[in-house]
Amino acid sequence: MRFDLAQAFQVLASPPAALRALLLDLDDAWLHGDEGEGTFSPFEVVGHLLEAERTNWLPRARVIRAGDPGAEFPPFDRYAHRQLHAGRPVGELLDEFAAARRENLAEVESWRLDEADLDATALHPEFGPVTLRQLLSTWVAHDLGHLGQVARVMAKQYREAVGPWERFLPILRDRPRPAS
Repeated sequence: MRFDLAQAFQVLASPPAALRALLLDLDDAWLHGDEGEGTFSPFEVVGHLLEAERTNWLPRARVIRAGDPGAEFPPFDRYAHRQLHAGRPVGELLDEFAAARRENLAEVESWRLDEADLDATALHPEFGPVTLRQLLSTWVAHDLGHLGQVARVMAKQYREAVGPWERFLPILRDRPRPAS
């Protein structure tokens, strides 16, 4: 599928509501379960998405929009949420994520991007030159990946409880079990 901004916005508008519907008012066992050391719980996914909203997507898009193809993106700490949001209520994080997402989508929409704008570049610290189209496409795929991650992590909380049905539930087997 070729990148289309209107189609991208269809997807980018939904994660705050989807996560709110799935996570609000759940017990801590659901919110803080994970897949083992170094993995994200559903709570952490919300914090990570919020920080990406604040310090990743739009700051990097603005670098590209500034028009200097040699400009480098600001760094993004993928784990900053662990210190910034520990102990906070998930409802607050969901509210902040929804507000930040609305603001960011409104800003991108205000740019009235054309094909030339989408092909503009800046430098990613690891990948080198990347286009605005690639950054915005990654934003969509990143969101979808984390929505899938939340569902997978939550499903795995019942891996043992499902008994013999585990073999019919690929969501329970798509990542190896963490070492005990």
